[in-house]
Amino acid sequence: MSLIIIGSVAFDAIETPFGKTDKIVGGAATYASLAASYFYDQIKIVGVVGDDFLQSNIKVLNDHGIDTEGLQIKQGEKSFFWSGRYHNDMNSRDTLVTELNVLGDFDPIIPENYQDCEYLMLGNLTPKVQQTVIGRLKNRPKLIVLDTMNFWMDIALEDLLETLKMVDVLTINDAEARQLSGEYSLVKAARKILTMGPRYLIIKKGEHGALLFDEQQIFSAPALPLAEVFDPTGAGDTFAGGFIGYLAKVGTINFNNMKNALIYGSALASFCVEKFGTEKIVNLTKEEIDNRVREFVSLSSFTI
Repeated sequence: MSLIIIGSVAFDAIETPFGKTDKIVGGAATYASLAASYFYDQIKIVGVVGDDFLQSNIKVLNDHGIDTEGLQIKQGEKSFFWSGRYHNDMNSRDTLVTELNVLGDFDPIIPENYQDCEYLMLGNLTPKVQQTVIGRLKNRPKLIVLDTMNFWMDIALEDLLETLKMVDVLTINDAEARQLSGEYSLVKAARKILTMGPRYLIIKKGEHGALLFDEQQIFSAPALPLAEVFDPTGAGDTFAGGFIGYLAKVGTINFNNMKNALIYGSALASFCVEKFGTEKIVNLTKEEIDNRVREFVSLSSFTI
């Protein structure tokens, strides 16, 4: 049974206090699928690129065992492009350029051999596109994880609320949780959001870790203190990919496995920020991932 990841496959140009890049491969689906590939071997991607996206770029995904039949290539058009500059604290950034290009009228096509989907990761796209993907699957997946952002809360809130009724897990950051719920307390925010449809809620807090909620339980995952953060781009998508990839691997959905998935997702995200773009997460080893997970466990392991 497959894990389908839908989202942007794109080019980024990034500037941080540590340096800058020209166009490099990015996009939510790229980061998420690479991260998930370390745990699960039936990953299929749905997205769209222009003919400026080279076969060598696609080969990087294929080398990770990722099925790219669902990646549309629009001849004579350009891929989505984003350029941004991060501030010294790395928590805030300025968007310099956003070119939607092929993503502007993206109509997701689900190949027939993708219909065995058991796990679905809906990357940050318009809520209508996310709904379309769910509607084009013949059977509802065992688990649907949704990532969204404040932009859709601003311009497409009704559509987003409809999408929330269709998913199992929502992942957003703390500011977005407060905006969506109208509550400042994250505990109160979570309680309200869980009445909107999802069974589980993940609230990402950047350098302060992440929170996992269901109707009765709360789990707090730490963030790994890093001496240097080179590039935060894609860290949230890497986290989400690691999270759903781990759950697909274990095959059982419950709060305890969600907790473990949160740690594995956080571990992958901590690698992502250590280099520009996908450079670090393309060539990880199992030993590196296992060692990083043990570092996370030791951060909050204690006896009384």
